[in-house]
Amino acid sequence: MRKPLLFVTLSLVIGLLTGCGGKKPLSNPDLVWPPPPEAPRIQFLKSISSSEDVEKKSWMDRVKAFLFDKSETARLVKPYAVFATPNGRLYVADSGWRKVLVFDSQQNQFSMLGVDGPGALAGPLGVTADSAGRVYVTDTVLRKCLVYDAEGKHLFNIGDLNQMERPVGIGVNNELKRVYIVDTRKHKAFVFDFEGKPLFDFGQRGTGDGEFNFPSNLFVDKTGKIYITDMNFRVQVFDPDGKFLSKFGSVGTGFGQFSLPKGIGVDSQGHIYVVDARFNNVQIFDPNGQLLLFFGEFGGQEGQFWLPAGLTIDSQDRIYVADQYNHRVNVFQFLNRPSPATSLSTPKEKRPSAVKAEPLASGSGVAPDRSEKN
Repeated sequence: MRKPLLFVTLSLVIGLLTGCGGKKPLSNPDLVWPPPPEAPRIQFLKSISSSEDVEKKSWMDRVKAFLFDKSETARLVKPYAVFATPNGRLYVADSGWRKVLVFDSQQNQFSMLGVDGPGALAGPLGVTADSAGRVYVTDTVLRKCLVYDAEGKHLFNIGDLNQMERPVGIGVNNELKRVYIVDTRKHKAFVFDFEGKPLFDFGQRGTGDGEFNFPSNLFVDKTGKIYITDMNFRVQVFDPDGKFLSKFGSVGTGFGQFSLPKGIGVDSQGHIYVVDARFNNVQIFDPNGQLLLFFGEFGGQEGQFWLPAGLTIDSQDRIYVADQYNHRVNVFQFLNRPSPATSLSTPKEKRPSAVKAEPLASGSGVAPDRSEKN
């Protein structure tokens, strides 16, 4: 009796694992913004939440993990910052893990940065990489930026506790070989070369042009322009030398206004994406700061957010958003289909998510008060 019973049990386990252990679909063609009948401009693709989203495991590995409860799956805890490279790597600074988690979709591998040794991390909140593959991670506890090679080996540090107080947002200019870091508590941006030598800084606390109030996130576009969000509830744009160029945004619940702006990025067409953690959405603007579209709302379903933070856009115009309290990174696609009727830069008056003189409150998904913590 034992052999038939064991055979039946194993058959059920194998059937369950092979039937339910497959990967989720790579895209969801039904979840788009704006909704039909308008031409879609943003499409939800998938969520990344654990090492299983990139690693390939045989059915025998899944059987062993199920039978002996020895799963080696690593799951995101509280992702804050994200950066995607052209070679298929996604770096996620996770403040829960206190590490940077690396998802390599091309090599089907998962790894971590800053686990131990001189490159051990304590409070990573910013991550980026240069064209040579070196990875830069800001650490708010260590009060410096740690630099690693493409294989995860610690190389050197940029800055120290005597210079920076709470470094968060970070970006690089590959042409000029510069690293830009915003310090939330010092209300300024520091600039270094690729070897860690200080070059200059810009900004001070205030509300004027070129001034900051707790800046948090930073992005450098392909032309070298620098975009910075802060608690003046706006986006400021600077040239590579830190000269103020323009600004847009204000505090409020209306279209194009902000409540808790965080991650920022620019796609191949120059559209500017801004995460608002309290609205639980991403707003898209043209280069002049005119709101074009927004997507996302509060919740735990596909395409929804719960305290989103960092944002990055890869060379394929895929948009990655760190979804902190849903313990995942949501991935979207900008559908670049330019035409007079569907161009994102010329929204129709009747488009549900386009610019209108009415508040964002309905469907904006206002987060709980705890959203102010990060």
